[in-house]
Amino acid sequence: MSLIEMRCTACRVGEPTVTDEEIEALRPQVPDWAIVERDGIKRLERVFRFPNFAAALRFTNRVGALAESEGHHPALLTEWGRVTVTWWTHKIRGLHRNDFIMAAKTDRAYQEDAPMP
Repeated sequence: MSLIEMRCTACRVGEPTVTDEEIEALRPQVPDWAIVERDGIKRLERVFRFPNFAAALRFTNRVGALAESEGHHPALLTEWGRVTVTWWTHKIRGLHRNDFIMAAKTDRAYQEDAPMP
């Protein structure tokens, strides 16, 4: 089953983060996302580009609605012409399969709303 078809599952404190091997297996489904580490926590991050602030804000709101529907929430930075989306699981201080699921769903939302070149 592809990530886009999956739903987030409840994650509890103490659950393991995904292993490096699991990350490598999941990454091909979200190839445009970078693995970044901040404060010792691995995160998935991608910058999405838009023609103006209004389009960036619409995408931010769409990702927010998606996050609410899945019960899993990212860090969102909305600026003129771009939105930076960062996924990680706060409860386990790292990456969980849920983060990859949400990255795939964020990619789909962007493709559906992609600005015309």
